[in-house]
Amino acid sequence: MWGMRNFISANRYVQLLFESPRSGRKQGQVVVAVDTRFAIFLLSPFLPFPMSIVARNLTKAFHQQVAVNQLSFEIPIGKVVGLLGPNGSGKSTTMRMLTGYALPSSGTIHICGYDMQKTPLHAKQQIGYLPEKNPLYPHMYVREYLQLMGNMQQLSAKLCAQRIDEVITQCDIQDMQHKKIGVLSKGYQQRVGLARALLHHPKVLILDEPTTGLDPHQIHHMREVIKALSREKAILLSTHIMQEVAAICDHVMILYRGELRLSKSLEELGSAERLEDVFTGVTKDVVG
Repeated sequence: MWGMRNFISANRYVQLLFESPRSGRKQGQVVVAVDTRFAIFLLSPFLPFPMSIVARNLTKAFHQQVAVNQLSFEIPIGKVVGLLGPNGSGKSTTMRMLTGYALPSSGTIHICGYDMQKTPLHAKQQIGYLPEKNPLYPHMYVREYLQLMGNMQQLSAKLCAQRIDEVITQCDIQDMQHKKIGVLSKGYQQRVGLARALLHHPKVLILDEPTTGLDPHQIHHMREVIKALSREKAILLSTHIMQEVAAICDHVMILYRGELRLSKSLEELGSAERLEDVFTGVTKDVVG
């Protein structure tokens, strides 16, 4: 596991890299300061550590009700993990803890090496989050809204304009960028939400029911976007659609009554029909 101490020294790593003979600069030459988040994004293929979502013994209790119980998993960069479970199984609570919206009763969460409880701001800066109930401002124009979100992420004016153009293209909302969010269909509003989640180039994406309200063409496009993004991000998505998991996920986790009942790769599970049978089997009430 790559620790916090290494992450704190990321700027020094950047400096050493630029001062190395391979960089073409002389040792000791002054290097322009680089924002850690974007330095790591640019250099991540060369850094000697994996970046991921790491949960250890994650537990959340509401009074006497345990919503999530001793949940442990890790998602590396380059993987899409589907989180499945019936209603009330703890999926939403898990996502709220991973994104810092809810504190765990016990256990730890690390996002790209940052401890969510000890350094929550840095951890959250690594996350792009699309909740099931997409929080948008209906009175704002799409591009205006993304500009506001970029300003809140403290992106420079140049970088913000560049990233807005990129995410608008990625999410295929070019024709909607000058329209008010409130007049868009639910499917396009979902795309705007994904564009917002991608705006600051996060290394982790957490997507709660990302294809909700999309038509078949939009679902196909969303899946293609997620698969393309997975090459450089760790992605966790929740869904009730088995075909969606089979189409885009590398790994499946099934929660039931707050506990992890199954964690397997799609290769091990096979087809969507097989996954449905497995899901039904592991979420049955235990008799006897």
